[in-house]
Amino acid sequence: MTHVPQIKVPATYMRGGTSKGVFFRLQDLPLRCQQPGEARDRFLMRVIGSPDPYAAHIDGMGGATSSTSKCVILSKSTQPDHDVDYLYGQIAIDKAFVDWSGNCGNLSTAAGAFAIHAGLVDPARIPHDGTCVVRIWQANIRKTIIAHVPVTGGQVQETGDFELDGVTFPAAEIVLEFIDPSDDGDEGGSMFPTGHLVDELDVPGVGRLKATMITAGIPTVFVNAGEIGCTGTELREQINNDPQALAKFEAIRVAGALRMGLIKTPEEAQKRQHTPKIAFVAPPRDYVASSGRTIRAGDIDLNVRALSMGKLHHAMMGTAAVAIGTAAAIPGTLVNLAAGGGVRDAVRFGHPSGTLRVGAAAAQVNGEWVVRKAILSRSARVLMEGAVRVPGDAF
Repeated sequence: MTHVPQIKVPATYMRGGTSKGVFFRLQDLPLRCQQPGEARDRFLMRVIGSPDPYAAHIDGMGGATSSTSKCVILSKSTQPDHDVDYLYGQIAIDKAFVDWSGNCGNLSTAAGAFAIHAGLVDPARIPHDGTCVVRIWQANIRKTIIAHVPVTGGQVQETGDFELDGVTFPAAEIVLEFIDPSDDGDEGGSMFPTGHLVDELDVPGVGRLKATMITAGIPTVFVNAGEIGCTGTELREQINNDPQALAKFEAIRVAGALRMGLIKTPEEAQKRQHTPKIAFVAPPRDYVASSGRTIRAGDIDLNVRALSMGKLHHAMMGTAAVAIGTAAAIPGTLVNLAAGGGVRDAVRFGHPSGTLRVGAAAAQVNGEWVVRKAILSRSARVLMEGAVRVPGDAF
């Protein structure tokens, strides 16, 4: 019996925000994986350990959650006035599938830091001490992200006292700017694909629900917690251990995807698991976060819970936070109404792990709502670097 030996591929394992992923330079990938296609997808799945019917990722780098089943590929940018091209793959856990339809806002933080670590940023642009401004082209959604990465002694500063709810230890703060997040770009429409701030969404098996459907940061469907039997203070286990609740949220997601024009048939939703996100909102209310800390209603503007890849997220996806901040800035959306209505340029919301503040200023241009920039702070850290090994016949 012949045995194909494993191969070694240079890689870096990083935390970015409340997510983790395996990072690669494009030129370090096996030659046949340097282009999009089946070989690349199979390689990344084998790195993560998917598909895994045991949903444990024992034989791979993944963590068997949507927050830890991710890969990133970076290269010097092909776009003018950008430093790097950033491509993000969300790896399904129990299916042979890589979703390239969206971005990961959390790993966008690590993309800025990794670009410097990996030598992809012109050394002349990296200060000895200060902040390196890394201009990232997010290739999945064709958007610009600007990462303000702290630098000490010419190297990325990773340690610090910035605390991020959902991350155990403090680190250095990285400020992210999402440029023109409300421009729908290749999706072919406005920030509100249906043309309305609030729609009536007919969900099979659930009924008619009010919904705000927005494309900002990432396509997201917002519904009111009270309309679906929730309070908006739920923690991860309350939703993820309830198969009926998960089925209901998936039905809402599919209905929203159809209404937003992201898919043409319900069956296509299985090939677009990463987007749209589904989130439910509620006015401020006291609750105890997963860390055991009490979040007071007076310290937040609203509560938001969001699902990623069919499960309630343990904190909040960065791209969904952009959608929350954008929708909160526009009077009349469900997010804005849950936060008390009115005009605002920032919002602090409660999520299962604590709170998060995101800023976004909205304006109407020729009758259309636009947001030129959304800002939030995250952190990133290299966890391990070297090489991953995969069987040579895995891809």
